[in-house]
Amino acid sequence: MNQTTPEGYRLIEHAEDLNAAARQLAKTDAIAFDLEADSMYHFQEKVCLIQIATDTVTLVVDPLKLDDLSPLKPVMANPRIRKVLHGADYDIRSLYRDFNIAVCNLFDTELASRFLGIRESGLDAVLQARFGVHLDKKYQRKDWSKRPLPQAMMDYAAGDVHHLLPLAGLLEKELLAKGRLAWVREECDVLRQVRPPEQNNAPLFLHFKGAGRLSRRSLAVLEALLQLRRRLAEAKDRPLFKVLSNKSLLTLATTMPTTPRALEEAGALSPKQLQIHGKALLQAIRPARDLPDKKLPVYPRQRSPRLPARVPDRVTVLKEWRDHKAEMLDLDPGLMLNKALMQAIAIRHPQKISDLSEIPDLHQWRRKAFGRDIVDIMKHVR
Repeated sequence: MNQTTPEGYRLIEHAEDLNAAARQLAKTDAIAFDLEADSMYHFQEKVCLIQIATDTVTLVVDPLKLDDLSPLKPVMANPRIRKVLHGADYDIRSLYRDFNIAVCNLFDTELASRFLGIRESGLDAVLQARFGVHLDKKYQRKDWSKRPLPQAMMDYAAGDVHHLLPLAGLLEKELLAKGRLAWVREECDVLRQVRPPEQNNAPLFLHFKGAGRLSRRSLAVLEALLQLRRRLAEAKDRPLFKVLSNKSLLTLATTMPTTPRALEEAGALSPKQLQIHGKALLQAIRPARDLPDKKLPVYPRQRSPRLPARVPDRVTVLKEWRDHKAEMLDLDPGLMLNKALMQAIAIRHPQKISDLSEIPDLHQWRRKAFGRDIVDIMKHVR
């Protein structure tokens, strides 16, 4: 069965309609929501549509037509109302970034699926398995900032949240039967608190894959190129990757061409890019390449803390236990205990249950479900 679109969904474009919708939502026990953004088309991505579904109504809120989304804040923050999303991380960050909207009482159906041992946890795969519903994703990568939106895209958006509440109810029952509902609830409470990264004046190369392998001089060139790309992308209102690719910048940072011919021979750019950006690129590369040694940037190397000699052996024993236990539970081993947690446990070397509380990222559900096993293992390994 193909994706179904709810009949009679309401488009919210005016303040009075949003206020009325918020009052209606405040009376319900659960809402499902999703959003569409325009990160593929603009320099500064933004939320372009918010889809909300209850048991009785589906709303499509257009934030590009509304000056103020604050009526939704009390609804999203209300701990009585459950908020159902699938793969909530991006949505939680985006809502807070654009509208300062925080979410309370989150239930993430993607996370719930993983805790049930479901390997293919994308929404399409989960809905296919549970309801025989196929989501048509042909509009997923469209430009949601365009107005007016075609009716077909509006229908798609409304249908994207149509099955989330029934799905959440089904998954919740299965989690309860397996004794894992409290696990998911705790992880969802952590997830609801994620926030977008803060903007600062740190070098752009710190977030560039491969920068740590460059020489200091190439690193200076890379930073100059990254700064240039950012200025060009902002001026053109285009995503960074649509101006110049990371691969192209890495090649130019390595070869450091300073003439038009050398720039062409680097093979990093198309003829059109050479024509449009060639001069600006050379103007960025030359001074960076000619910086005095003492002014060249240094890639920060975080020294790993010196670990007690027995920590690797403890991690090995923990991993063997974890993998066996996860297989018995039909659970992703990394979801049960990831590498960082195993190392933290090995360093702390807990000898009693109360010692586990000193490992904050272990979370309460892991301490309750696996704490006794972990302590017993640590007692028998030096």
